[in-house]
Amino acid sequence: MTDQSTQTGTPPVAEQAPATLDELRTRAADLRGQLREHNYRYSVLSAPIISDAEYDALFDELDAIEKAHADLITPDSPTQRVGSDLDTRLPKVMHPLPMLSLAKAYSAQDIREWKARAERLLDSHTPLTYTVEPKFDGLTVVLTYIDGVLTQGATRGDGFIGDDVTANVRTIRSVPLRVPLNPAAELACPVPQRMIVRGETVIHKLDFKAFQTKMQAEQTEGALKYINARNTASGALKQLDARITAARPLTMYAFSIVEAEGETPRSQYETERYLESLGFRTSNDVRRFTDFEEMLAYIVEFEKRRHALDYEIDGLVIKIDDLAVYASLGIVGKNPRGAVAYKFPPEEVTTKLIAVKANVGRTGVITPEAELEPIFVSGATIRQATLHNYEDIARKDIRLHDRILVKRAGEVIPFVIGPIVAARTGEEQPILPPTVCPVCGFPVAQLDGEVFYFCTNPACPERVARNIEYFVSRGAMDIEGLGEQGVRQLLTAGVIRDEADLFTLKAEDLEKLEGYGEKKIQNLLKNAEAAKTRPLIRLIAALGMRGIGYGVAELLASKYHSIDALMGATVADLDAIAGIGPSTAEGVASWFREERNRALIEKLRAAGVRLEGDAPPAPVSQALAGKSFVLTGTLPTMTRDEASALIAQYGGKVSGSVSKKTDYVLAGDAAGSKLEKARALGVAVIDEAGFRALLI
Repeated sequence: MTDQSTQTGTPPVAEQAPATLDELRTRAADLRGQLREHNYRYSVLSAPIISDAEYDALFDELDAIEKAHADLITPDSPTQRVGSDLDTRLPKVMHPLPMLSLAKAYSAQDIREWKARAERLLDSHTPLTYTVEPKFDGLTVVLTYIDGVLTQGATRGDGFIGDDVTANVRTIRSVPLRVPLNPAAELACPVPQRMIVRGETVIHKLDFKAFQTKMQAEQTEGALKYINARNTASGALKQLDARITAARPLTMYAFSIVEAEGETPRSQYETERYLESLGFRTSNDVRRFTDFEEMLAYIVEFEKRRHALDYEIDGLVIKIDDLAVYASLGIVGKNPRGAVAYKFPPEEVTTKLIAVKANVGRTGVITPEAELEPIFVSGATIRQATLHNYEDIARKDIRLHDRILVKRAGEVIPFVIGPIVAARTGEEQPILPPTVCPVCGFPVAQLDGEVFYFCTNPACPERVARNIEYFVSRGAMDIEGLGEQGVRQLLTAGVIRDEADLFTLKAEDLEKLEGYGEKKIQNLLKNAEAAKTRPLIRLIAALGMRGIGYGVAELLASKYHSIDALMGATVADLDAIAGIGPSTAEGVASWFREERNRALIEKLRAAGVRLEGDAPPAPVSQALAGKSFVLTGTLPTMTRDEASALIAQYGGKVSGSVSKKTDYVLAGDAAGSKLEKARALGVAVIDEAGFRALLI
């Protein structure tokens, strides 16, 4: 699915007359009420009904009103205190120093202004040094060590008082019960007699997915609330029974020493290295900069790769590295002047699910698509999002008219994470899979053991159109000049009925169509003629068999050197090929059993399309004999096709999916779910350099 309703840029703002003072007073009161309610749901119940970004927008609006009209500030306004996550069920702990929050920056200009303010206050020409570290999306913990022994663990609470969660903190394996963890470790300074460490508890992405799967498989009561790693971590840390906390996959990252009775490092960067030497887990992505512009460039680059981290973050924290200078800047309101939090554009928002549309794909698979109340997220206004499949909808208990959590990471297609159960009104309705195809009206079926529903009509107009769109695409037969609109124009005009008709087009067929001038016609005919000689692998991939991508097409082409040979293969023959499972084997065999598809092959033959492959090259080595590879991501110096060819030349096999039988996953930049699955299964992951080393 392509998100064609996305509008990039900033959210549109309608022009309106300036608000009166009475209107601003009413709005401020309304915002304070909303913020109190949402803060309670977020911090105490760990069950928010809006996203962090939406909360921040409400807070910033109230803050702007109060800054412009100081007489509207009330003592109980959320802007006048540090946010609270206190739980009335737990005993309380007084923090030795306030656990402050940070002022927010949303652009490079905001960071420059923060730097300029700090320099004015310091009145010094000494260049500043900065540290940049991830802003964890988790829950703050404050740990007290006496003579190196953990004696207390607390939450941040309202910044002054926190909840005592000592028993729960002790269950987190990354929290050392005694420091230094390694008595023989070389330390920059002795362990202070009393030391208070601040850190953040998170749940790693893979751990959270595994935990979600476990809770849903066990049909655990309340499993639907586990749709957000941050709130799951928060709820786990505040359990009254530490055994429940111990069953949650929590990890803690330490990042500062709040107070100490004894010598400690004098810079933020050295403090994190010191904490690491004591046995605390710290981020590997902490950097120190003496050049401000170099730091800004790093922030821009880091934002592009944030999704490769093991844990969720919602920004970066920038601190003045010299702790004495940091402290001398003091505090303004509830924020230390020596640090600022650069916030990434929001990627998760809540909105209403208005309707569900059933889309028919090229193989007949019917995919549900969510139609949303328009919402601005990650730089775009979105109106649609994917729901994956109907089994996923049922598993997450997503209902029509639900308030839902939607994620759009960068340019990735938005998808629905799950429902906000706490926001339900009783008007929500179950979402059921269709019984007939929404396009052609043929019955919908579901194969045994599969989650997808599909249209049973091979001649379904939507299936035909999408098949041809895929057939002409760059990754298939690469007939340049024909996109989605072009294919549908030819179909609507009756110029083509299937893929083979593309190779018998004549100039007179196209002259009558809008937008087809002489040059465009000649280019299209030339490109179609060139596509007749594409390699067999490309043709197999382009035919649109269920479950067949380029990797599997390569396996088939290496075994069967012509379409005729492949057409004669049985399910058992196909299933015997390493890297091809029973479902894929049945998909290939059933495609060739369809009379329409066999007729298509004959039309392609008659049109002069190449149906045979080249003789396989002689192996140059058996260095990879018996080894199975899966490729994912973009490699630095070679394409996937080139890597696949090398693997074959050295005796190895390429598979399209990761399993326990996979020997190596060759991963490049922007590697996706295959990399995550490899790590989960313990399959060896190598980069291009590691791959080339295997060839020696």
